Amino acid sequence: MEYTAIFDDFLSDFIDPKKRIFVGYLGLSLIIAYVWLVAVRRSTLKTAHAQIFNRKVFFSKSARVDYKLFFINRAFSLLVSPLLITQIAIATFIFYALHRQNIVYSGQFSDANKTFVVALFSLSMFIADDFTKYFLHRWMHRWPMLWAFHKVHHSAETMTPITVYRVHPAEGILYGLRSAVAQGIVISTFIFAFGNIVDIYTIVGVNILVFFFHMAGSNLRHSHISIGYWKFLEHVFISPAQHQLHHSVADEHHDKNFGAALAIWDWLFGSLHLSEAEKDITYGLGLTESGPKTIVDMYIKPFQDISKILILNVRKVRKLLFLSSSEKPFEARFGPKL
Repeated sequence: MEYTAIFDDFLSDFIDPKKRIFVGYLGLSLIIAYVWLVAVRRSTLKTAHAQIFNRKVFFSKSARVDYKLFFINRAFSLLVSPLLITQIAIATFIFYALHRQNIVYSGQFSDANKTFVVALFSLSMFIADDFTKYFLHRWMHRWPMLWAFHKVHHSAETMTPITVYRVHPAEGILYGLRSAVAQGIVISTFIFAFGNIVDIYTIVGVNILVFFFHMAGSNLRHSHISIGYWKFLEHVFISPAQHQLHHSVADEHHDKNFGAALAIWDWLFGSLHLSEAEKDITYGLGLTESGPKTIVDMYIKPFQDISKILILNVRKVRKLLFLSSSEKPFEARFGPKL
């Protein structure tokens, strides 16, 4: 019985509608891929089937690493998640902190229409979550010590829906804390402003937007099926093809398309790159970037890279301090001459 429970915990993401790899979403992504290849790309059903279930992708060395990391990271998540701060804890802290200000009082908008409040709450939660994902993702690429962790994900040379789990546990913790802070702020603000209108059903209602995001084929983002949207739509929503460009080793795709669901943030902050039709993409880190080679490397190398960065920065600081000191008069450095 205990073994069955453990097995269920490891595979729970496949049966949880809140998770991207829920079997229902995987099935819908499969249907979308078939429709795209047959109706849009004019492939035969046999050709489409062969392309979707390409053994060179699903049984590649990179994909096999993804599958192993999925189970290892699930074990780590089951052990660590209960120890992390939750959005409820953050929401409680902010809720009581809001009582100390005098601009808006608790329950001031409690007579608002409940349908409006539910819709506004759902939209606010979705936008706050997506916005913070964008910036954390961008920082992961810009800050060398964060990139040391994030390049584990970018080391994938082929992509399947399980590639979303190809992350270092430290990155998973950062994204978990980001989620707790973003959702905690929205939950506490709405409960404070709208009072009893915001109940457990309102909070659960936010899943509808995430549900539609996954229904629209979110699993195809990490796949070899390149589906682009109309150009105007790719300024609003990130298409699977756009996220695949984000994983490209090509210089023109470097640091582009950080968005999770919305492309608006990339558009506003200059990191948007529209999809490119019929273009072969090479995934991975490229020849100039040293990445993890083994399962052990996936977990150890980021810390080795960070230690090298810290040592290099310490040397730079010492060099600057030495140069600054050497420019001072002899007396200031060593005392008066005898």
